[in-house]
Amino acid sequence: MRIGLVGVGRIGVFHAATLKALPAVDQLVVADADTGRAELVAKDQDVEFAPDVEALLASGLDGFVIAAATTAHADLIAAGVAAGVPTFCEKPVAIDLAETLRVVKLVEGSDVPVHIGFQRRFDAGYQAAAAQVRSGELGFIHHIRANTNDAFPPAKEYIPTSGGFFRDCTVHDFDIIRYVTGREVVSVFATGANRGESFFSDYGDVDAAAALLTLDDNTFVAVSGTRYNAAGHDVRMEILGSLGSVAVGLDEHTALRSAEAGVTFPGGPSHPTFMDRFRPAYVAELTAFTEVVAGTREVPCTVRDAYQAFRTADACELSRRENRVVALDEIA
Repeated sequence: MRIGLVGVGRIGVFHAATLKALPAVDQLVVADADTGRAELVAKDQDVEFAPDVEALLASGLDGFVIAAATTAHADLIAAGVAAGVPTFCEKPVAIDLAETLRVVKLVEGSDVPVHIGFQRRFDAGYQAAAAQVRSGELGFIHHIRANTNDAFPPAKEYIPTSGGFFRDCTVHDFDIIRYVTGREVVSVFATGANRGESFFSDYGDVDAAAALLTLDDNTFVAVSGTRYNAAGHDVRMEILGSLGSVAVGLDEHTALRSAEAGVTFPGGPSHPTFMDRFRPAYVAELTAFTEVVAGTREVPCTVRDAYQAFRTADACELSRRENRVVALDEIA
């Protein structure tokens, strides 16, 4: 199949290499708002180059992958739908909830499949945990602890268009909580602080945050995260049930050390970035997209799934700003 990719920044270059290596992909064409960069990446990856999105979509694509800046996502999804090309887009769908809902209505009013990139759904650990929860093996779930700790903060230039900590970072936790439990969030209480670089505060953002979520079956979920975890990129989930408990992301690479004497676990090197932590999941995710393109698989993460995660993120941001519990019903 012939796949087009728009956006060749860090994640875009990573996706280009992944797509090129997939057996289902015969041809890959790349484009970027910076045409010079797109040409360089095309040459480096030995793939085709398109001068702009219009030319890319007119080049006979079977599938369209969006890895461009967040502010361009909504319009690019709309362009893919208008062209009738199955589309994959990195999260988020759009920069705010209203625009996200507009895209949801556009996509659900068409017959074009659109797959949103929440790669944790394709991580083997999260998939195994979801299977145990849904089978009843763990009994009823009473508490979940989830964290996303970045080893180092993003560049200052990234923050103004990131959407803020909850929408950019912990939104992955909000999505995977829905995926693993099959439940919906009904209320949140969130807080955050800026302990590092002042540019977070300059844009009304935080670099550390925590939230308590209540699910619709009265499971309590504690979510936390930071931009400053020098021990390494640390993404985990602990699921505590009446009959058993499991942890995702607890292995030799976990970015922790024990304070107990004689304990050497975990002993391996930690993951420096999210791409190292989730490399196999990204490959599985794009493989799944080729199956969506081929018509052999339903979309595994829809625009409405992304909308639900974004609603939780918006509720957390409102809760942080107003220092109160926010019901999801308040978020349109």
